[in-house]
Amino acid sequence: MKQRISNAYHQLRKTNILANFFNLGSIQISNILLLLLTIRLITGVVGIEEFGIVMFANRVAQFAGIAINFGTNQSAVRDTASNLDNPQQLASVFYNTIWIRALVFIATLTLLLCLHNAGIPYYNTILMAMPIVLAEVFNPLCFFIGIEKLKVFNVYNLIFNAIAVLALVCFIKGPADANWINFILGAGNVITYVGLLIYLLRLYKLSFRLPVRNEIMVLLKANFHLTVNNVSVNLQQSVIVFALANWGSAYILGAYTLCDRVIGQCRNLLITLSNAIYPNAVHAYNADKAHWHTYRRKTKYLLAGAFFVAAILLFALADFIICPILSNQPNPTAVLFLRIMAFVPLVSAFNVLNVLDQLLKNNTVYIFRIATILLVLALALAFMVVLTKNQLLIGAFTLIIELAALLMYEYCIKKPALQDA
Repeated sequence: MKQRISNAYHQLRKTNILANFFNLGSIQISNILLLLLTIRLITGVVGIEEFGIVMFANRVAQFAGIAINFGTNQSAVRDTASNLDNPQQLASVFYNTIWIRALVFIATLTLLLCLHNAGIPYYNTILMAMPIVLAEVFNPLCFFIGIEKLKVFNVYNLIFNAIAVLALVCFIKGPADANWINFILGAGNVITYVGLLIYLLRLYKLSFRLPVRNEIMVLLKANFHLTVNNVSVNLQQSVIVFALANWGSAYILGAYTLCDRVIGQCRNLLITLSNAIYPNAVHAYNADKAHWHTYRRKTKYLLAGAFFVAAILLFALADFIICPILSNQPNPTAVLFLRIMAFVPLVSAFNVLNVLDQLLKNNTVYIFRIATILLVLALALAFMVVLTKNQLLIGAFTLIIELAALLMYEYCIKKPALQDA
């Protein structure tokens, strides 16, 4: 056993998976620390109900950011890794990615401004969160994953997190300042990401390029299914927040978003692992598909075991996590939500490599169909749980959606075997 573990470790050392995971993991740890500090700061200064409104606007901004990204967070990783030895093509990948994001951002901002008198709940809070959306235009993480050099990104991210916490401490003094929370966080990201893009431009000496219509159209067509899937996945998780903001109470909204932020970081850990192995998985899948399938199955159960332990801990420590860690006041509703939602990352752990498998096979049509079905399910379920005001169903919303996603992805993977049989 010791020899097998040693051999597995040395095999990993030959790839960049460990380095990628370490750097991405460091980013995630700093994000978790920022999350804990900012949640405790915000709930302590503005209260859980106002926190819920701020997180609603943050969710709207993240949703818009997914559309603006237009699937480039996935496609640009592959394209960057494939063109490291071709400076001209690498410049094309770099600038096409930025240009397509900028064009979608302009369209999104124009639409938001046109909806000024449409009666959107908390419109001003959403408008103040636009720097978070702008930051997605310049987000260079996909490029750093593609070149497998994440140390610089990691350092910049840590610095920003420290500055962001200090800025919140200095400027957020009460509920009246709540609208500035997302603005501060978003503006800091914009500055950080622009600096990192300049670093990449100098490192690879990428000459400036204006958008080329034909190339942009090809990218739009190629990433359409990915974009719809990403928007759908985000909306599946966000629709309940949007529904609570429109038809629920501020108390329930605050309790739900407080727990959702915790579970969101668990999801991000899974995304971190997926991003860490993605570049190497592309080469491994192309070289030996049978080995990839074996690796996927073993890793899936290993992840599930780890997140099962995490789920038990979250369930048992829910009271302590809500108060005093995240809030200075007990909140029984938030405790109930957290105990139910603690098992969401466990289900996601079973599914994360299934999604990667479909990406490697370029089964974007399957991904698109699953996303569409899940979106319809999420919309119907969100309407039902908010209408009934059943707190158990509200807490279980994301768990139900994740279980449905797992079943459909498992079916897609086993479908070829069933057809052969």
